[in-house]
Amino acid sequence: MDAIVKNFPQAIESNPILDRPSQKEAEDAVRVLLRWAGDDPQREGLLDTPTRVAKAYRELFSGYDLNPEDVLGRTFEEVSGYDDMVLVRDIPFFSHCEHHMVPIIGKAHVAYLPSGRVLGLSKIARVVEIFGRRLQTQEAMTAQIANAIDDSLRPRGVAVMLDAEHMCMAMRGVQKQGSSTLTTTFTGAFKADPAEQVRFMTMVRSR
Repeated sequence: MDAIVKNFPQAIESNPILDRPSQKEAEDAVRVLLRWAGDDPQREGLLDTPTRVAKAYRELFSGYDLNPEDVLGRTFEEVSGYDDMVLVRDIPFFSHCEHHMVPIIGKAHVAYLPSGRVLGLSKIARVVEIFGRRLQTQEAMTAQIANAIDDSLRPRGVAVMLDAEHMCMAMRGVQKQGSSTLTTTFTGAFKADPAEQVRFMTMVRSR
């Protein structure tokens, strides 16, 4: 994971699509998939499906049109000297596996150690959503969230944990429902000090 945090291409942050297909091309592609699946795109129940799918995909993958730097740009310095951990846990997210384009459903836990500035709490959830609404691997998404906060806020450290179920395992292949995948990334003080990692894990799991 450390290699991912350090070396993940920065181009993914904006990922401009210069040759995005038209709405009609997207709908035609859905019709092809419907035919390939063995159904008739012209039957009554499927007539509006291509339009609905294209509209849904625009929403599900809206993260490609958003830049986390725009979300994280505003910070607050009036913190009365507070410099301990800020943790937002149990942030629900929905993403899609880049290998099979089926859902990933989970929760994110994100913490940082401030260095004079703090973020609005909703901004952290928003960053999770931006990266979630892209085709993803869980490992990459974990690193992207940490990188975005680290680069924009410059805190003393960032900790990210994702806990998710992958429908590519539940619905196809081995078809093992209920299994979950945990990924973590630590930067700065969280990476250097195992005690901070333990404190993060303890706070995430405390109820």
